[in-house]
Amino acid sequence: MRFDAASRALYASDASNYRQVPIGVVVPRSVEDIVAAHDACRWHGAPLLARGCGTSLSGETVNVAVVIDCSKYLHEIRYIDADRRLAACQPGVINDQLNAAAAQHGLVFAPDPSTHAYCTIGGNIGNNSCGTHSVLGQFRGDGGRTSDNVHDLEVLTYDGLLLRVGETSETELDRIVSEGGRRGEIYGKLRALRDRYGSLIRERFPDIPRRVSGYNLDELLPERGFNLARALVGTEGTCVTVLDAIVKLLPRPQARVLLVAGYEDVYLAADDVALVMGHRPDACEGFDDLLVADQRAHGMNAAELDLLPDGRGWLLVEFGDDSIGEASARARALSAELEGSAGDVSVFEQPAEQEGMWRVREAGLAATAFPPGEAGHWPGWEDSAVSPARVGAYLRDLRALYDQHGYGGAFYGHFGQGCIHSRIDFDFASAEGRRRYRAFMEQAADLVVSYGGSLSGEHGDGQQRAELLPRMFGPELVEAFREFKAIWDPDGRMNPGKIVDPAPLDSDLRLAASPQPSDPPRKVHFPQYDQGGFALATRRCVGVGKCRRPGNDGTMCPSFQVLREEKHTTRGRARLMFEMLQGDVVGGGWRDQDVYDALHLCLSCKGCSNECPVNVDIPTMKAEFLSHYYEGRVRPRAAYAMGLIMLWARGAAIAPGMANLFSQVAPLSTGLKVAAGVAPSRQLPPFARTTFRRWFQARPARNAGCPQVLLWPDTFNDHFKPETAIACTEVLEAAGFQVTVPDRWLCCGRPLYDFGFLDLARRFLQRIINEIRPQIRAAIPVIGMEPSCLAVFRDELPRMLPDDPDAKQLAKQSFHLSEFLELHRDDWEPPRLERRALVHGHCHHKNGPGGFAAEQSLLGRMGLTCELPESGCCGMAGAFGFERGERHDLSMRCGERVLLPQVRAATKDTLVVADGFSCKEQIRQLTDRHALHTGQVISMALRNGAAGPRGDYPERDDPTLVASWKQPMAVVGSGLAAAAIAARWSR
Repeated sequence: MRFDAASRALYASDASNYRQVPIGVVVPRSVEDIVAAHDACRWHGAPLLARGCGTSLSGETVNVAVVIDCSKYLHEIRYIDADRRLAACQPGVINDQLNAAAAQHGLVFAPDPSTHAYCTIGGNIGNNSCGTHSVLGQFRGDGGRTSDNVHDLEVLTYDGLLLRVGETSETELDRIVSEGGRRGEIYGKLRALRDRYGSLIRERFPDIPRRVSGYNLDELLPERGFNLARALVGTEGTCVTVLDAIVKLLPRPQARVLLVAGYEDVYLAADDVALVMGHRPDACEGFDDLLVADQRAHGMNAAELDLLPDGRGWLLVEFGDDSIGEASARARALSAELEGSAGDVSVFEQPAEQEGMWRVREAGLAATAFPPGEAGHWPGWEDSAVSPARVGAYLRDLRALYDQHGYGGAFYGHFGQGCIHSRIDFDFASAEGRRRYRAFMEQAADLVVSYGGSLSGEHGDGQQRAELLPRMFGPELVEAFREFKAIWDPDGRMNPGKIVDPAPLDSDLRLAASPQPSDPPRKVHFPQYDQGGFALATRRCVGVGKCRRPGNDGTMCPSFQVLREEKHTTRGRARLMFEMLQGDVVGGGWRDQDVYDALHLCLSCKGCSNECPVNVDIPTMKAEFLSHYYEGRVRPRAAYAMGLIMLWARGAAIAPGMANLFSQVAPLSTGLKVAAGVAPSRQLPPFARTTFRRWFQARPARNAGCPQVLLWPDTFNDHFKPETAIACTEVLEAAGFQVTVPDRWLCCGRPLYDFGFLDLARRFLQRIINEIRPQIRAAIPVIGMEPSCLAVFRDELPRMLPDDPDAKQLAKQSFHLSEFLELHRDDWEPPRLERRALVHGHCHHKNGPGGFAAEQSLLGRMGLTCELPESGCCGMAGAFGFERGERHDLSMRCGERVLLPQVRAATKDTLVVADGFSCKEQIRQLTDRHALHTGQVISMALRNGAAGPRGDYPERDDPTLVASWKQPMAVVGSGLAAAAIAARWSR
C-alpha cells in the first residue's frame, strides 16, 4: 500500500489528456493482496481502479481512487492448453509474453495493440483492445477484439464476491438464479436487464468489427450465449477487478508476406478496403502522406520510407499461410486486382523488409505527436470506427471537419476494420481552445454516428468519449449501461465517473494550465529550458509507456528492467518533474526528495533520448534538476571523488605509483573507497604508468603531409587505458592519416553532468572550443575513443553553447573511430581477422546519431563473426556502478541480466569487444575476460594477421595489450617502491 506523494503523482496521469490524483496505490504480490485491498477500500468507502501499464488514451486509468497495479508481480502464465487452444493468465501478463509462450505451441493471441511489447492482458481486457492482427482474429477466430478472444474470467466485485464467469446456457442460468445469494442476484438482474433491453440492443448496437464504445450488452443476448466474461471485457474497471483470464489462441501462420499499395491519396486507398478484405488477409492497415512527411521531418525510418511505393496514401496488407509460396500467391492475386486503382504495388517476402514497412506504420504516434515546427498533437478523436466499406467516405468528411475547425492531423490506423487513428493539434491551454475542443468532439461524434459507427474502435470511452455515448446509443441504452454497472457495483465505487455518469470531457485536462515552476531557478544551464522550456520538456512525455518494456529489446530503461517500478521509467521520471512544477502533490520544488530519489537510479544511458517515441530526454532534465537541487549544498562524497575524476587523474599522473599504492593496496584502498563513496566490492581502476599524451609527445610525428585527424585523449583512455589510444593511433596511421592531439590538457567533463556540476561543465566546454578552434575551423575530424565523451561533443556541447557556431561545427565533425573509418571505406580496407566476437555497444554509442551500425559494418568487413546480445546497459554507467549502496546493487543486477552471463558463456577464443571504459570495467571486474576496444581489435589484426593471436584469451596475448594486462601488479610494485623510498626519506 503506497500513499506517499510520489506514488500518487506517478499514477495521476496515463497516456490520455487527463490528470486525476489517486488516493493511493496498491502493488499486489498475490490475488490475496487484491482481495485484501478490496476489503480495506470497502471498509473506508474508497473508490477502486485496477489498471494495466497505464497506456490508455481516454482517461479510464486515472481517478481519485485507490489504484491497483498488477504489472509488477502478477505476470504468471498459469498454463497453455495447446489442444483446446487456451491460455490462463494473471492480469499482469504482457501481451508479447503471452505470444512468446504461445508461439512454442504454434499458436497466437490475435489482439496485439501497438503497445504489445509492454501492455498487459488485464489492460487489454479493461479496454477491449484490438490491434493490427485483429483481422486475423476476424477471419480465423471469433473476432478481433479482446472480448471475442476471452473464454472466461475470474473476477472480484467491490463487495467481495469472487466468481468465475463465461458463457452460460439458459439451463445453467436458471440454476444459478435459483440458488440465490449474491451470485444468483447478479445473474438474475442481468437476465432481467437483457430481457427489457434486448430489442434496443439488437437495433442500436452498430454491426461493425470495431464497436468498442459502451458496455457489451449484446453478449447477454441468448444468441450470444449470455457470456458474462465477454460482457465484462471493455468495462474499464467500472464493474469488477479481473484476477485471472483464460483467453483463446489461434494457429500462428508459418509464413507471412506483406503487400504495400500506393495511391494518389489516402481516401482512394480507403475506398479499396472492402476489396482487400474480400481476400481475407491477416492485417490491413492504412496511412496518409502527412504521416510520411512527419517521419521525414523527424529523420525517422529514412531507408524504409524509400521502399514505399509511389503515392500519397498507402495500404499495408499482410497474408499469412503455411509457406511463403502460398502467402505470396495470395498477395499477388490481390495485387492483380488492385491494378486499376492503386498506382504502385510492392510485395515484400523478406522479413527484414516487412519489419521495415511495419515500422513506418507503427511510428504513427512517435511521428505525429510533436511534428517539427508545429504545436503538439494530442489524443481526443484518435479512435473512431466505421464499417470498413465506408472508410473512404468517412475520412473525406472527417478531414472536412478538421478543416472547418482549423485542426490538423495525420490519418492512420486499422483500415481493414474501419478504425481510424489521428492525433490532433488541440489547444488545451486556453479557454477558447478548450471550447473549440468540445465543439469539435460533439460534431465528430455526430459524424461517426451518421455513418453507423462507434466513438471508440479500441481505446475505450473513459472520460474522453463517455459524455458522448447518448449520441451513439440513445438515452435508453445509456440507462441500461447505468443499470448494468449498478448490478455489479451497487455502491458506485469501481472507477467512478467513467463510461457511466461521466465527468465532462473538457474537465481534468492535464494541460489545461501549463505548469510553471513555483520556485523558478535563477538560471538554467541548457538554454532550451529557459522561458518555461523545462516545463515544456516535462509535458513532452505522452505516456505511451515504451519505457516499460521488460527488457531484451533496446536500452530504455535499465532500472525499470530490473526493478519494474513506475518511478524508474522515463515516463515516471518525466511525470514526477511535471508534478514538481504543479506543486500540489509533489511540493518540494527543485529540492524535492521524491524527484531526487527517482532520478538517483537513472543511469543516464540516453536510451530515452533515442528509443522513447517522443524522445523524452531524462538525462538532460536530470542534470538540470541536480544542478538546482545541490545549489548551495554539499554534494555526496562520490560526486567529488568520481564526478571530478578528471582532476584527480591529472594529479595522479604526476606519481602514478604512489596513487596506485592508495587505490590498489589494502588497507589503504579500503579507506580510499570509504572516503570516495565506492562500494567495498569494487576495484578502483589503476592509473597507467604513463599517460597516452606523454607516449604520443615522446614519439616522432608520423604521416606528415597526410590528411590530419585530431584523436581526442579522453580522461579514461589517457590516464587509465592508454593502450586503447595507442592502438587507435596505430590504426589511423595505418589508414593513411596524420594523428594529432590537443597541445594542452583538455577534458569534455562527461562525469560532471551526472552530479549536476553544470557551471564547471560549461567552462570545460568553452575551454575546448577556445583551444581547438583552429582545428574546428580547418574542418579537421575529431575522433573519439570513449563513446560517452563523444556524446558530449554531439549532444551536450551544442545545447550548452547554442549560440557558438564553432560548438555546432565541432558536433558535426566528431566521429567514433568506426564511423570515421567507414566514411573512408573506399580509400582503406581494414585488415582481416577471422574470429568470433561478442560485441557489446555502449549506451551512448547505440543511442547516438547513426547508432551502432558503423561498428557492426566495420567488424563485419574484417571477417569477424559477431554476436550482439540484446544486453541493454551494462550497468556500470560511468561512476554509477562504483557507488556504494543501491546504485552498486542495481549495477550488478543490470549486468547480470544479459551481458555478464553472455561473456562468461563465450568460448575462450572469442574476442569480447566493448568500446566504453565503464563497460570494459564491468566485464573486467565481474568475469575472467578483458574487453577490447574496436581500435585494439583492428590493431590486433594488423599485428597478427587474419588468424589473430593463438590460443585462448586472445586479449592476453596481443603485444599491444601486455602492458595493460600486467598493469595491476606493475603499479602495485611501483607503489610499494614509492612507499619504501618515502619511508627511507622519513628516517
